[in-house]
Order: sequence, then C-alpha cells, then structure tokens
Amino acid sequence: MTGFTGRKGLRGMSPGVVFFLKGAVLGFSIAAPVGPIGVLCIRRTLEGGLMRGFLSGMGAATADGLYGSLAAFGMTALSSLLLQNQFILRLFGGFFLLFLGFSSFKTVPSGPASGKEGRGILRDYVSVFFLTVANPMTILSFSAVFAGLGIGSAGGNVPLAGMMVLGVVSGSALWWLALSGSVSLLRGRFDPGSLKWVNRFSGCIIGCFGIMSVASLWV
Repeated sequence: MTGFTGRKGLRGMSPGVVFFLKGAVLGFSIAAPVGPIGVLCIRRTLEGGLMRGFLSGMGAATADGLYGSLAAFGMTALSSLLLQNQFILRLFGGFFLLFLGFSSFKTVPSGPASGKEGRGILRDYVSVFFLTVANPMTILSFSAVFAGLGIGSAGGNVPLAGMMVLGVVSGSALWWLALSGSVSLLRGRFDPGSLKWVNRFSGCIIGCFGIMSVASLWV
C-alpha cells in the first residue's frame, strides 16, 4: 500500500478508496456522540433551519479534518505546540461553552417560519470550529485510532494520507447532515413558545458542559 498503483486493497478496492472509507467511518464515529456541539446543532436547526444547523456541524467537521491532517501528515511540531498549550485552549473552550449556554438560554425565538435562516450562518460555522479546535486532545485520539486501523501506515504517502483526511471530513459531514436533516423534519411542530423552552433547556445543557470542561482542568 505504497501509493495509487495498480494493486488492489480490501475486497479489490484501491488503497486510496480503502483509506477514504476508513477515514469516513472514523469521522462519523467521532462526530456521532451527542455532546455540547450536537445540542447546539439541534437548537440552531430548530431555530434557523437545516442549513444553519448543518453548517454549524461543518465547523466541527472542518476542525476534525484539521486535527486529522496533523496526525496523518506527522506534523509533530504543531501538534506538540497545541498539546503544550492545551490548558489555555480548553479553558477558552469551557468559558466559550458557558457563553454559548447563556446566550442560548436568553435567546428569544422568532418562530420556525421567521425567514432568518440565512443570517449569522458564517458566525455559527466559525463558533463551532473554534469550539472544536479548543480541544487539542483530539490529536491524540486521531493518532491512536489511525494506528489501530492501520491508517498510520500511510506515513509519508501524501495521496493516501490526503484520502484518509478527506474521508474523516466526509464521515463527520454525513453525521451532521443526518442530524440536522432529521431535526429539521420536526421543526414545523415547534411554535415560538416551544422554542423558548428548547433554548432554555439546551442553554442549561451547554452551560453544564462548560462547567464540567472548566472543572476538569483542576481535577
């Protein structure tokens, strides 16, 4: 498995396809557990529509691709720098979660049919991207799982490593599309009064994640 040659990998597939599929499974598996970002994606989908929720999730998928690239291409210097400063990054992430939780709690919904789906989408994407990047321990998770799946054998092979990272982003994006798509089907059932309680409930959950994140730095 040294490049895109005529040799075939698993079940007759080329090495590039095999690495892409492994990366996709990994990306989907990492994104699937519902944590603070999942709660945030659900709330934004209910309030702003499918596109807002999906692009919020794509912020996390982009960050997963970034950390996957660091692990796949062996960027040890940058990885070490992020890990050395993980206390500051995770502290920032924890307080950012507290801010998002408070903002969600006090947000006054304008209703599913308000026509505001296109507003603030870039801000939603960027906020989730930085929230995900604030956990540099993800690098270690990728490195360990890549080795376990045999993906680490890509080594210095740029094409195979690139296919693997593309798979990670694609798998993560698939999860966020499935989550936001499913939630959007229920969106019409929520009136402004219901959305108000959704915002309060999700704000409390996100805030709790923020408290646990900050507290874990001293435990």
